[in-house]
Amino acid sequence: MRLAILGGGGFRTPLVYGALLTDHHEQRVDEVRLHDVDESRLEAIGRVLTQMGAAHEDPPSVLTTTDLDEALEGADFVFSAIRVGGLEGRTQDERVALELGLLGQETTGPGGLSFGLRTLPVARHVAERVRAVAPDAWVINFTNPAGMITEAMQQVLGDRVVGICDSPIGLGRRAAATLGLDPLTTSVDYVGLNHLGWLRGVHSGGEDVLPRLLADDRLLGSMEEGQLFGLDWIRTLGAIPNEYLYYYYFNRDAVASIRAADQTRGEYLLDQQRGFYASMAASPPDALGEWDRVRMERNATYMKEARDEGEERDEHDVQGGGYEGVALAIMAAISRGEPASLILNVRNRGAVPGVPEDAVVEVPCTVDSDGPRPLPVSPLTPHQLGLVLQVKGVERLTISASATGDERQAVEAFALHPLVDSVTVARELLRGYRARIPAVDAVFTR
Repeated sequence: MRLAILGGGGFRTPLVYGALLTDHHEQRVDEVRLHDVDESRLEAIGRVLTQMGAAHEDPPSVLTTTDLDEALEGADFVFSAIRVGGLEGRTQDERVALELGLLGQETTGPGGLSFGLRTLPVARHVAERVRAVAPDAWVINFTNPAGMITEAMQQVLGDRVVGICDSPIGLGRRAAATLGLDPLTTSVDYVGLNHLGWLRGVHSGGEDVLPRLLADDRLLGSMEEGQLFGLDWIRTLGAIPNEYLYYYYFNRDAVASIRAADQTRGEYLLDQQRGFYASMAASPPDALGEWDRVRMERNATYMKEARDEGEERDEHDVQGGGYEGVALAIMAAISRGEPASLILNVRNRGAVPGVPEDAVVEVPCTVDSDGPRPLPVSPLTPHQLGLVLQVKGVERLTISASATGDERQAVEAFALHPLVDSVTVARELLRGYRARIPAVDAVFTR
């Protein structure tokens, strides 16, 4: 099988290739094509993959290219992890919002809408080229904002686009492990949108054991989510929120912490990755070791603004990874008929009551040779449903604004987001993003 990885010069590409190296099935991926618009980044990641493969017998071959059609041609699966505007764009996503007193974060709030506005036209173009040169391929999307991008690409390719994220995977895994259960033999009740969902049940042996976790101070307090949200708030909700809901439930705290820091997360990563790719240009003998060192450093500082000074992440979470295993499980289920149960971003199709049928939601799914099918879930609470519908409405306005170049719709999207508190500020946000991010301005000037 052939796998195309778009954004293949990205830092996380080796995680995907590493997962492929562990797959010894005869019907495996035997060729990987990396596509990126930055040839130097492709060369750097190509060296890391070469060293990874050297320790294995018959590793998948790797082709690097800046030609999109060459990457896509003949692909069985397409893994999309592009970053339009690069980390430079991300730093402006953060700073424009922060300067207006709002949350500056990559996917949540106004920064996520700016990221979406400039990414959606490129994602649609990718979908159109997949339809033209690899019409039978399945697209596995990790490009953020993942739910929004998946929904837009589905408008071109239908259900052959599946969105994935490692956040709900990690949450379910941590909850099961905290209870002393094998995550592989438990099932979870998780529902929401990408970066906006709740774990409402953990089922083992026909019993929902989540209440046992919520009632135990020691167990719940040992989880990152317990430390992030506080035991009392989690018990008030009766569910464990996805970590990104911290930006909704503790918005002022998050904004104050980010503004007090010397750097935003984007600025930190920009400096770190500039250093990494510069070191790769010198062809170091241990490219894989350097990548792994930087990866661990990157993961250890994830969501630092939500932790107390000196508080460190759990070692298991620092190891990172997760989404690459989901991608591999999707490919195995579809290509080899190995059924899987996974939390994915797919069309609702009635799985979540009260949410439009064609809206992309993040829910447990069964996956087989016909692709993913969402499993029905119990109704959302009024609070959960209200927040989901409001954010989904904003996502759809953003999709439309990016397709039409309609500034009024873009302002409406910013103004109606729950983390933006003024129509006047919404207008200032759009002006700021257009002035400082060329790819955003291009949406409205083409």
